[in-house]
This record gives sequence, C-alpha cells and structure tokens, in this order.
Amino acid sequence: MRNILAIAAPSMLLVTMLFSLAFVEQPDLPEKEQATLFPQPQPPEIYLPDLTKQRLVDSIQAYFNQALEQHQIVGAAVAIVKCDSIIYSGGFGNRNASLKDTVNAQTIFRIGSVSKGFAGILTGIHVEEGVLDWKDKIIDHIPNFKLANKTNTNKVTLSNVLSHTTGLPYHSFTNLVEDGLSLTTIAGRFNEVYPIQEPGSVYNYQNAVFALSGEIIERIAGKPLKEVIQNKIFDPLHMSTASASYEALQESDNVALPHQRIRRGWRALPINKKYYNAVAAGGINASATDMGKWMKFLLGNNPDVLMPSTIEDVFNPKIQVGGRRNYYQRWPGYEASYYGMGWRVHKFNDENTDALNTIIHHGGGVNNYRSEIAIYPNEDLGICVLFNSPNTMAKDCIPKIHKIIQEIMDSPDYNFLKDTLVAL
Repeated sequence: MRNILAIAAPSMLLVTMLFSLAFVEQPDLPEKEQATLFPQPQPPEIYLPDLTKQRLVDSIQAYFNQALEQHQIVGAAVAIVKCDSIIYSGGFGNRNASLKDTVNAQTIFRIGSVSKGFAGILTGIHVEEGVLDWKDKIIDHIPNFKLANKTNTNKVTLSNVLSHTTGLPYHSFTNLVEDGLSLTTIAGRFNEVYPIQEPGSVYNYQNAVFALSGEIIERIAGKPLKEVIQNKIFDPLHMSTASASYEALQESDNVALPHQRIRRGWRALPINKKYYNAVAAGGINASATDMGKWMKFLLGNNPDVLMPSTIEDVFNPKIQVGGRRNYYQRWPGYEASYYGMGWRVHKFNDENTDALNTIIHHGGGVNNYRSEIAIYPNEDLGICVLFNSPNTMAKDCIPKIHKIIQEIMDSPDYNFLKDTLVAL
C-alpha cells in the first residue's frame, strides 16, 4: 500500500476554506449556473495538520481493510482531492489474487464509463478551440449516420450524443460495440433501430451513439482518438500512467487484473479488448494518482487546458434522469438527477445544513472492473475509487468516503486549527 499526502504552509488553510462556492438550486431542468463553480484564486496547496492527516489515512485504511477481510473486493485504489491538492492517494489489496502482488497509487485500472467524462471534456476543448460546436449535427461530420426517421437524423447534435438524448432506445447497439465493430460501421446501422422520441426530449443511456463523439474528434484532428486524448489531456495534466488503448495497458508492469468470484475466492481474468474501439464510451485506463490529477483539473485548476467556464458548460444539466432504481438514487439525501455532457449531475440535501448540494458524478464497469468518481463543487472536493473486481461496495463507496472526510473536517481539532489561523 502506498499513500501520498500533500502538505503545504499552514497559512494557506484560511484562504482555502473561504473559497468554496455552490451550484444555485435549480428547477426540474436547470438553467446554466450563474455562479462560478470554481473558486478563484486558489492557494498552491491545502495544509492538513498531522493529526487530521493521520485520521484520514487511518479511516480510509479501516474502510477498505474491512472490505478485504470480508472478501468483498480483490483490490482497490483511491484518490481524494481538496482544492488543488491530492490529500490522499493509495492502494489496497492485490493486483492479482493468486500472486498476492500489491495495489498502489500508480497501479493502472480500466475505468469503464468514467471515460465518458473525458469525452465530454475533450469535446469542450475542441469547442473552446472553435473547431466544434455543441449544436453541430452528427450527420455533418459522419455522413453515413442514419436513423430510421430521416427528420430525426438531421436533428441529432453533438450535445444530444453526449447527453444521451438522441431519442434512441436504451443501450442501442451496445452489443455491436462489444463485438468489436468499427464506429463508422455502427453509425450506418442506426436506421435499423426506430427512435422512441425526438432528439433532446428523453434520456436513454447509450454507448454506441455516445462513442460517435470520439469518432467526430478523430475526423476533425486527423489522428486516432487515443493520440488526441494523450495530447490534449494526459500530457498537459501530467497523467503519466493514463492511456486509451489495449496495447498501452499490455505494456505496463503495474496493472490490476480483473477478477471473477469463484467458490473459494477470486480468479484473475484476462484483460479483453472491449470498448477500445469506442474509447469515448469506455476505453480509458488510469491509476489513482492520475485520477487525482484529473479531479484537480475538474475543479478548475488548469485553465491552460480548459477554461472553468467551459467545464461548467460540460457539467451543465441537459436532461433530467427519472426513476428511483439507480444506486446513486439511494444515497442519503437524494433529491434529483440530471445528465450533462458525459457527466451525471445529482442534487442532494446535506443532512448537516439541509442545504441543496450538487455532485458531479459517474460510475463505470467494464471487463469486471468497477470505478466511481464524484466532484463536490461547493466543497472543492473530489473522490475517485477504482476496483478490479465486481462488488456491491462500489454502489455506496462515494457517500461513505465523503462522510469520513466530513467527520474529519468537522472535528474539534481541525476547527481549532482554523480558529487559530483566523486569530493570527
């Protein structure tokens, strides 16, 4: 196990605590947020006193060690970001259950549909550069794209694709993605599926049509999407272990293998190639350390990569997500969910303040990996958890880790330090 805790001068704590802003409460389909998500300016790093730091380490370790002792998981990696600092990054358990090798903060996992958040941001980068627009028609970039209804074919936009509002039935042609067909081939077959609604009017989660956002970027850039992501996101953010291909994962010597539960424990599985033909939908690989860097960026700390205002566009809700069956809809205080551009946007009542809290979130599952990421804009906080086995723990690890952090930050010792700094 490896833990990385960022420490800086105590004098920066007060500044950090003052710059925490929240989303404005929204109606059923919220208007774009008027208040900025991202505090400006930000201190170089957040200071955690030794006692607080150790409590965080001990609490996170206890949470995951219990899961390991109960054989709920094989391995996991965690990153926690506060303001512009990675305050926790570490690993637990094993990369391969039969070898007993250790997961650390640099161990690489497949992140599944958490990749969709990268697709939304990557599209935002190209929008900011002026080579794409959220309202661009898919057919203008991919001429063989066809729906059964010609009128709807001419209406589907890049925004519809990224927000799952194309009007297609749930998971249309996900099977073709998993069978390894090219996106160009799949794009020409959507006329076999009759849309259930007009574009923009209904939410239905997709993989195949969502991945067309990546196909468009490939055509605009004239190079494979894995190279575009490397150049536009991974390299500028110094995400040194992150990649978007099967080959890159095979070349690494620190990879958590996926696992399947068997009668007496766990069995390691081979890494498959599913979704590397649809990177935007689920083809990214990364470690906890790099997901920490990613969350720092999502909190608005790298305007040279993408301006916070454009990140807000990506996070801005486009459609409400109904129902009450999804696992995140059972989190404490749940009120409502929406979908932005590759991101879920949830509203929760804070049990301590009764204020409405906004969480930017996504989960992912591919090849028996599970992943969860959540950004709390009003707390300037990010949490990411990566697993290399299917498990029930993933469904509520975000609110449970968030509660651990809240309890530590609300502790008398931590508040005493804040009060002391105010008096200086």
